[in-house]
Parts: sequence; structure tokens; C-alpha cells
Amino acid sequence: MTASPETAPTAPQAPARELTADLVVIGGGLGGVAAALTAARLGRRVILTEADPWLGGQLTVQAVPPDESAWVESHPNSASYAEFREAVRTHYREHFPLTAEAAAAPLLNPGAGFVSLLCHEPRIGALVLEQMLSPLLSSGQIQWLREHEPIGVDREGDRITAVTVRDLRSGTKTVLHAPLVVDATELGDLLELGGLDHVIGAEARRDHGELHAPDDADELDQQAVTWCCALQWAPGHGDLVPKPTLYDRFATVVPDFWPGPQLSFDDVHPITLEVRNRPVFEGDPSEQEVIEGARDMWHYRRVRSRALLEPGTPGGEITLVNWPQVDYWDLPLIGVGPEARARAEEEARQLTLSFVHWLQTQAPRSEGGTGYPELRLHGDAMGTADGLARQPYIRESRRIRARFTITEEHIGREMRGEFAGSAEFADSVGTGHYRIDLHPSTAGRNYVDIDCFPFQIPLGALIPLDVANLLPANKNIGTTHITNGAYRLHPVEWSIGEAVGALAEVCHRHDLDPAAVHADAELTGELQAVLRDELGVRLEWPEVIRRRLPESEALRDR
Repeated sequence: MTASPETAPTAPQAPARELTADLVVIGGGLGGVAAALTAARLGRRVILTEADPWLGGQLTVQAVPPDESAWVESHPNSASYAEFREAVRTHYREHFPLTAEAAAAPLLNPGAGFVSLLCHEPRIGALVLEQMLSPLLSSGQIQWLREHEPIGVDREGDRITAVTVRDLRSGTKTVLHAPLVVDATELGDLLELGGLDHVIGAEARRDHGELHAPDDADELDQQAVTWCCALQWAPGHGDLVPKPTLYDRFATVVPDFWPGPQLSFDDVHPITLEVRNRPVFEGDPSEQEVIEGARDMWHYRRVRSRALLEPGTPGGEITLVNWPQVDYWDLPLIGVGPEARARAEEEARQLTLSFVHWLQTQAPRSEGGTGYPELRLHGDAMGTADGLARQPYIRESRRIRARFTITEEHIGREMRGEFAGSAEFADSVGTGHYRIDLHPSTAGRNYVDIDCFPFQIPLGALIPLDVANLLPANKNIGTTHITNGAYRLHPVEWSIGEAVGALAEVCHRHDLDPAAVHADAELTGELQAVLRDELGVRLEWPEVIRRRLPESEALRDR
């Protein structure tokens, strides 16, 4: 007799398998990849986990071409990041029907987008990252647990003793052990799972004396997220997005801080907050590939340029949509329950689909008329069926309570003086530069976009106060809500991960925790020597760039 579902005995659960390595890296964004790659190249055995099938985080899974410093080519932040960038160019030269002129260009920009000197399809970034890891995966130096998410953190006092991850395909659990654990997740998941002291949202001005901080702290004041998508110019396709459920809301609701509904070409200048109108195309859209120097939205994050391909090559141009019209600022993702987070993510997707529907059917055309039915969502660039990114673009994470916190006073040009330069850190483990760029927030605050100096990454900002063997390697380092806006970009995240990977090696050599390395000037110097001499990492900027002296403009790459 077969037992009914109510009375059938429960099958015994197989015990979770256990794995051990020198370093466990949870999260396969740019910081996680750089940490795993660096530690493995230095001889450490690494377990790397990532919930998505792709590596690369904001560059690939979230579909954002690299936002980089103006000196990314002339003064790269590290040899390995330059290696990645050159490998992308090599992929295009070897596999795409480029014109002879494009293939010969030393600074080949496959999409000719103007946001970056290297605009490329997200899927190609994912391919190149896996290629970089390939020999280490083959040797077993890195073990990559694909499509695994963290579900538990075990602690004893100030030490993490294990991290449990779950296979999203089978449900199988694996318990991971290592002397050092890296939280390279997009939202700082281990900080919450382990009950670690951390910060979310905006600090008050009185907390750190920051000029542009709000008067009052607000944990739910978080930057907008964006569910990016890829659009292809494909006349005659007929593949229109059906009107989304929330379309009417996004087409009519006007936030207090915005000039109109988001389904419009009107937005505000992020620095001056002046209202502006930026169409998707400048001039005849059928000739977008031959327009020189266009600064419209199509050319902003374009990742496939027909002008660089041999005449007759099939397929239209492709651009990535990470525009103000699809910034979702209604609800936060962190500091809320799972249902609220799921609602926010779904509404972010609805906003993007609503904007694409509006573009295809209602948007005013530059040459007259309405709607761009020639535009279609392009899934192959994203590795998705619908053309939307695999995950939302995350600008802000939980942040560790660090031994040292980077504030606006350390990097902000207005607070420090016109040519004073950024603060110099004796414990520097990397460099970066980007404006302090905060998008509109869930608290109804508009852009906060202010100039800052090229900066260093202090080791103290990577050392948590309340746990001995966890390191951050994403947007979860010791910044404030304000300075996160400068430290959250692609090459900076890579440099943070690279520093963490090198720190794991120095900790292994001396059987010490990260705080002990940071507390000892000689050991910090050893770490810096590994980074500078063995890995080719830039630890400081030339003075003319650090202080943004007028002569530095001549050194710019663009």
C-alpha cells in the first residue's frame, strides 16, 4: 500500500558536504573575481561561489559598461585589470569582423560608446573573466561553485567558522571552511547572515562632518537601483513589449524632485539639477552609426557599433539602457524583509519594461512622429530570454563598521580645497577615481554629484571592527553613504578585491589575521610590496594627478 502524502515518511536528508580551502570568496562580481584570481596566482587554494551562472557582477550580470578614471589607459590601477581590458579587445579582434582600421586601433572601443573607452557586450566580459580563471580552475587552485548562494554563517566569538551555501539548481547545501572569508556579494549578505555590525543608508552630517550628508541619518535612504536592458536597432522586427501592468503609474506619477514622469526624455543634470531633455537619438536614427561625436542616449552606452564592422555584417547596433528613466527609487532593497525586497525588484523590472514600451510606441521621434518600433530588446547580449539584465544594478550595499572610514573630507574637492589633493594614506593598497556620484534615492533626494580628487584605498577601510577573519570585496568597505558614490565603480571594486587576495597571502605567510597585518607597519609594507612589485598595482597617483593640477588634463586618456 502506498502511503498518502500526509503519512508518507520523510526521506532522510543527506548531510551537507564540507569543503576547506585557504580562502573562501562568496560572490563573483569584479571584487570577488579579483580576490580569487590574485590569491590563487599567489599560491592560495580558493573556493569561489556565485549565485549567477556568470561572473562579473555590475560589469556583466548587471550590464553596466565600465565606469573608469580619466587616466585608465595612461595610469592603469593594476596590471591584472589592464590584462582584463586588453583581453576584451583581443576577443573582438580575433572573433569579430572588424574593419582593418578598427582592428588596428590600440584603444579599440567595440561599441564606440562615450561613457567609457571600452564599451562591450556583457556576455563578452563574462567570457573573458572565465578565461582568466581557466588555468586556475583546471589546476584546482580555484574551485568555482556555480549558482550557489549563501544561506548561513557560523560564528564563534569574533571568528567566522563556516559559511553554508545552497546550490540553486539542486538545493544541496555545502559548508565551507577557511581561515579567511571574503564577502564579495552585491549587498553585503554575509554581514547580515553573520549578525555582524554594519551600516546601511545615509549617515547624518554630524556623524562624520560631511558637507553633503543629510541632516539626519536614514537607513532607508539608499541610491536607486536600475534594471538595465539591451536595445538593438532592428527595423521590421515587430517584437514589441506588451504594455506592463504598472505602465500607467510610471507614465503619470511625478516625483517631487523630478521634472515630470519618468517615461519622458526630460531629466535633470546630475551636477546642476537643471532640467534638460535628452532624446534617444540625435538626428536620423537610421544613420546613428555614422554620426560623429553624438552625445545622445543611444551613443552613451552603445556596445555594438556598425561603423567598426565590415560592410554587410549582419545585425544592428546595440546599446545598454542605464539611463535616468529606469532608475528605480520608490523602495529600498536592504533593511527590509524579503517580500519588500522582492516587490522592489519586480517594480524595477516593470519600470524598465514600461520605458521600453513607451520608447517603442509613444516616444517623440527626433525627425517627427512618435514611437521607435525599430527598437527591440536583445537577450543574447545579456544571456537572458527577455533582454533585461540578469540582475538589477546595485549602487549601494551594507557596509562594514571598519577600523577606518573614508569620508568626504578625505576626497571631496570642495571640502579639501581646489588643488589640495586627496588625503594620503600610509596604508594604501590601491587607487581609483570617479566623481562622488549618488543617484536619486529612496528618501526622495535628488542627485548628489560632486567633484573629488583621485584617491587611494586605505587598508584600514577593509578591516571590520567586530570580526577577525572576514574581509569585504565589493561595495561593502568602510565608506560612508557619500563616499560610496566614488568607491563603487568597476576598477575600484577590482582593486579592492585584488588587495584582499594579496592580504590573504600575507596573512597565510605569517599565520595572522588581517587586523594584525594592518597594525604592524612592517607587515603592511610587505603587503604593499606584494601588490606593487609582484602584482603591478598602483598604490599612489603622480602628484600632478592626485592634486588635479591643470597639467594633469594633458595626461587624460579622453
